[in-house]
Amino acid sequence: MSAVPMSPPVPYQARELLGSAARGLLEAYATPDPARRYATAHLAALRAAAAVLAARAHPVRQSGRIRSVWALLPVVAPQMQEWAVFFAANATKRAAADAGLPVVSQWEADDLVRDAESFLVQVAAAIGIDQQAILPNEF
Repeated sequence: MSAVPMSPPVPYQARELLGSAARGLLEAYATPDPARRYATAHLAALRAAAAVLAARAHPVRQSGRIRSVWALLPVVAPQMQEWAVFFAANATKRAAADAGLPVVSQWEADDLVRDAESFLVQVAAAIGIDQQAILPNEF
């Protein structure tokens, strides 16, 4: 009789961050203003990326240089490099949208919400959380 290998438990902080990302995504879907919708969706993706770091990263001592979540994500999850590049490239636009500037169209906001949803689904799978546990049936 051989033992079935068990996956390590998902850290509490990773679950919380992914839950927060899912709630943010719901908020983005419900927000009619394109700038707010875009910023909220991007923030949801940022929280999802932070969940990956919380689940997989190991503390290391580095000298002084602070790196963004988007720079660290491919280090701990190489399969998410394209997502990291994509969301990092949109960070400036998100900051402008978050400031209330009319920098995005409804179409761009809708696209980012859908992209953030796809990213959350991939994150959930990568860290071992059933997406149904975090993404309600409305998705």
